[in-house]
Amino acid sequence: MRFLTNIHLLNGWFPPTLFTLTALSALLMVMLPPSVTHRGQPRRRVPALLRELLAGLVGFGAGGLVIWLLSDVFLVFGVSLGWMVMLAIAVAIGLIAFAVAAAVHSRGARRAIACIMAVLSLLSGALRVDMVYGEYTTIGSLFGMAAFPDMSQAQISGKATMTIEQWQRLADRKQLPSMPETGEIRTVDIPATASHFKARNADVYLPPAALSSRPPALPVMVMLAGQPGSPDRFFNASGIATTLNAYAAKHHGLAPIVVSPDQNGAATQNSLCSDTPVYGKAETYLTVDVTKWIRKTLPVSTSPNDWLIGGFSQGGTCSTQLGPAHPTIYGHIFAAAGELEPTDHNRETTVNRYFGGNAKLYQQHVPATIIKRHAPSAQTLFSIAGEWDTKSQRNAAIIAKAAKQAGMTVHLATAKGSGHDWHTVNTGLAAVIDRFCAQSGIGADHRKLSTYPNLVMLKVSG
Repeated sequence: MRFLTNIHLLNGWFPPTLFTLTALSALLMVMLPPSVTHRGQPRRRVPALLRELLAGLVGFGAGGLVIWLLSDVFLVFGVSLGWMVMLAIAVAIGLIAFAVAAAVHSRGARRAIACIMAVLSLLSGALRVDMVYGEYTTIGSLFGMAAFPDMSQAQISGKATMTIEQWQRLADRKQLPSMPETGEIRTVDIPATASHFKARNADVYLPPAALSSRPPALPVMVMLAGQPGSPDRFFNASGIATTLNAYAAKHHGLAPIVVSPDQNGAATQNSLCSDTPVYGKAETYLTVDVTKWIRKTLPVSTSPNDWLIGGFSQGGTCSTQLGPAHPTIYGHIFAAAGELEPTDHNRETTVNRYFGGNAKLYQQHVPATIIKRHAPSAQTLFSIAGEWDTKSQRNAAIIAKAAKQAGMTVHLATAKGSGHDWHTVNTGLAAVIDRFCAQSGIGADHRKLSTYPNLVMLKVSG
């Protein structure tokens, strides 16, 4: 059972195997003659096959048109799906239409293969869409299965025993305490003592240095997944642990501790990362309960310069709300494909449901308003949106302008070859991790942002 749930959906043997089986089934359908008779006589193979191929072509065209209208014209999904996703869906519909037509024209083995091809085409299309978005990484993640073991008391090092500089001096003398070669991800229940917010378990990444008997005071990244989403989703989709393990291997076991708390309470809920009567005190949970737990339980620095809050989509919106509102906690903000303002369905519904129709109260939770209210600010903001996600690009540019006017150090970017997906997050994280580690004293990266793969830096107006 564990083998099945751990099958990787984004790389490894499974994707090419499924795509190959789908292609082979389509090839067999072309090679095997249709066997349906017409008025007692076998139909000619070529006309029947041409009808099947025409059905596939019509399915491809009609399916592509419908998904384009839903995505880019009527904006049913809120953002454009991107041409790679729309093409994958159109191809899948075309293959399924061809398979269905072939099943009608066939009997016996060819009909059975046609039915199998239809199923394989559906699975291949869904897998290709997932590979573009990078949302689900394993079969287990499709069913919300817990991806990581519980954190034990033995894995919690508690208070730091030294500074980063002291750790580095020990490294120079080859006197570092023993530690594992790689970090670990664990799940933990963070008590909602002050907020009483009903949160799901959080996930925590502890780098090798944090797992030593004498850990240093490490920087912290508080990272939020989107909605729908979960703390597990963030770690599975971002692959941040792999990135940080590689970083730690080059920096004497040093890397940021990453905590991904639950800001919504359930995949179907949107707390707006605010204290509201709908889902409870989400902001208090994140900024008070989570912060206190991290500082009390883990070997971390308490300086805002060593704390970053970030996220994707709704999580990115939360980071541009909570980061500027709590500069004594977070010195750095990372937002990937965030919204201009926290929204559940639409602005009117959000104002009425969460804020009792009080538009002024709602406005106090809008990122640009929060940034202006807390100006001037010495924080940093790194904001990124996918090349095909034009709505998020506009949102990011407006918030970046407000942040710059407030005095923040702002970096605005797009991710080449991606849309509203985790590939955008990963493109931004590669640069953000290096810069955050340098700012917190772990590394000394001087690489220009424009040299990172798929990262296009933009000028911030204002």
